[in-house]
Amino acid sequence: MGVFFWPRFDRYRLGDTGHKKLADTFYNSKKQGLTMSYLMPSEFATKMVDAGEEKIFMSTKDTLIRAFMAGAILGLAAVFAITVAMKSGSPILGACLFPVGFIMLYLMKFDLLTGVFTLVPLALIDKRSGCTVGGLLRNWGLVFIGNFAGALTTAFMVSFILTYGYNTDGGALAAKVATIGESRTLGYASHGVDGWFTIFIRGMLCNWMVSMGVVGAMISTSATGKMAAMWMPVMLFFFMGFEHSIVNMFLFPFSMIMGGDFTFMQYLVWNELPTALGNLAGGFLLVGLPLYFTHVRENKAAK
Repeated sequence: MGVFFWPRFDRYRLGDTGHKKLADTFYNSKKQGLTMSYLMPSEFATKMVDAGEEKIFMSTKDTLIRAFMAGAILGLAAVFAITVAMKSGSPILGACLFPVGFIMLYLMKFDLLTGVFTLVPLALIDKRSGCTVGGLLRNWGLVFIGNFAGALTTAFMVSFILTYGYNTDGGALAAKVATIGESRTLGYASHGVDGWFTIFIRGMLCNWMVSMGVVGAMISTSATGKMAAMWMPVMLFFFMGFEHSIVNMFLFPFSMIMGGDFTFMQYLVWNELPTALGNLAGGFLLVGLPLYFTHVRENKAAK
């Protein structure tokens, strides 16, 4: 009767060579899965520094293309989440679904400015060979240009299809996005300096969470584990209305195209600039440095 059943995966009791090899493969892969699906912070913190070094030396072409695709995908995810929230009447549902864009671009190794804000400075702090301030600024500049170009391209594509080539009204979605753009530029401007620092802090809180998603994905070696690690903090930032510089690169030009009553300079001064600076401070100070100094350059345990 034994011939009618699948052989047991016991490495020591299988006599047949073919079955033994199959059992060994199963056993070893299962063992690897148990030990390698989760990395300790001391392991993935070094990967953060390696990633920052890699980005400094990446070619101009590759940097621009990866940044362009990241900005374009994130813009599409933003309008998707807003559409879901409007049609369902549930903002939390939109926030739950927004991370799909972040996950897609991360798995394809596309680059966001918020991510390089966190990772690239670590290569300089770790004194990696050839990593300079000039290389850091070059990477940040190229990623900014690529992200903005990608987000702007998506803004024009979405606005075109909503208005049938700018021949009709954009409908409820266009009106909603226009009001978002106005409230998050003119609304902050009406509070003066306090408004500017409010958006700066919102930017810090945003990239605290987004960067937790970026480095959190390094904890796992499985795709599902990476997705789960990214999903939670990104959902939190979106639902809380924190400010993300690349999402805004899509949202505010799109809002202007759809009739938002504010200028491009108002968008830069009262949204993009403080948001980007807040993103830099939040990602670097609240994620990159704490992990680096406690897991890469950690002190000996107290006796």
